Amino acid sequence: MNLHRRTFLRSAGVAMALPLFDALVPKQARATTAGSVPRRMVCINTPLGVHPPFFFPEKAGRDYKLSPYLECLKDFREDFTVISGLSHPDIGPSHDSNQSFLTAAPHPEHRAGFKNSISLDQFAAEHIYGETRFPTLTLSCEGYGLSWTKSGAPVPTENWASGVFSKLFLEGRPDEIEAQARRLADGQSVLDAVRGQAKKMEHVLGVGDREKLDEYFTSIRELERRLAQAEAWSKKPKPKVDVKPIVDVQNSTDVVGKTRLWFDLIHLALQTDSSRLVTLQLLGTSGVPPIQGVSQGHHDLSHHGQDPAKIAQLKILELEKMKTLRNFLAKLRETQEGGESLLNRTMVFFSSNLGDAGKHSVKNMPVLLAGGGFKHGQYLAFDEDNHPPLCNLFVSMLQRMNIDVDKFGSSTGTLTGLQASG
Repeated sequence: MNLHRRTFLRSAGVAMALPLFDALVPKQARATTAGSVPRRMVCINTPLGVHPPFFFPEKAGRDYKLSPYLECLKDFREDFTVISGLSHPDIGPSHDSNQSFLTAAPHPEHRAGFKNSISLDQFAAEHIYGETRFPTLTLSCEGYGLSWTKSGAPVPTENWASGVFSKLFLEGRPDEIEAQARRLADGQSVLDAVRGQAKKMEHVLGVGDREKLDEYFTSIRELERRLAQAEAWSKKPKPKVDVKPIVDVQNSTDVVGKTRLWFDLIHLALQTDSSRLVTLQLLGTSGVPPIQGVSQGHHDLSHHGQDPAKIAQLKILELEKMKTLRNFLAKLRETQEGGESLLNRTMVFFSSNLGDAGKHSVKNMPVLLAGGGFKHGQYLAFDEDNHPPLCNLFVSMLQRMNIDVDKFGSSTGTLTGLQASG
């Protein structure tokens, strides 16, 4: 068999490209999950940040005084940890830092030469795939999201809550279910065919390229496993929820309405164990939100230039946003599962890719971690010029998901001062 620079396996009119056999790529080790308690993670980015003086307390430790923004979360003081000083290294000041929010891939501001890496949620999904109907939910208020594949490609986002509600809870028509079954079966038959053809290539490959081909077989087996799991889930009835179908918020500037709607849907998804990994990109538009006392666009207010009038309006807007977070935490805490609250089993990571939107600064990102079974009730303050990378927190979160891993992105370990409650 003659091998060209790009070789394709073909079956039934389908062509599947083999990888290039010019280098040996080390295999990535896989961790395994342990324990029977389901752990969950919700990652939220507010892309225009929050005004730092209104978010961060003045004194670190457990006896800190609540800041204005944290005051509205006072009933949850023992359920969250607020952290200052953290950021990703090698990321320049720019709104493009949004792309590296959950990946820590360096220099997204370089755009043309930027190469992203896998996001926190997708990394976790590789280790717990199959435990829920939907491995991850990638949600967004405004089109672009937070999730990226291992190859650095953006994961398509869900922008309309009504569509996600239908996927989670509404059964399709019989013809739609049958068509889905055919698509799954067709996918498996194609993989069977190309695997057989690929096996014939082994005798013309060198040792290194055989290793590469073995990786390719591994990826096929992984895809087959996912297809089999999807087929199994397609035969199980979807969970029933006693709520009316969701009606989308049509106002593109309604940051409160859109956020509240997504939080309600995320709560339902977690409560029914439809997914354990959720990312949510909040709204960050230039439009004027329908909030009493706010007459300027959100983007303009976040770039306030220390104008007291703009800061006053920004405070009104951001307090409303914090109230939606409070209500979400309340729903999780009120929901019981296995003798403990859903909040205790769900990490809620709330932050921003910008530490100070007015300066496009990516230092000192505002970080609030709630729930998830950590020893909360504290303010961890790090020096923004000499701090652990934000990915250390990500490693702590992955480990709390029962994923045996000690490295993610730019991490150097787990986050000092953050401990699991047991």
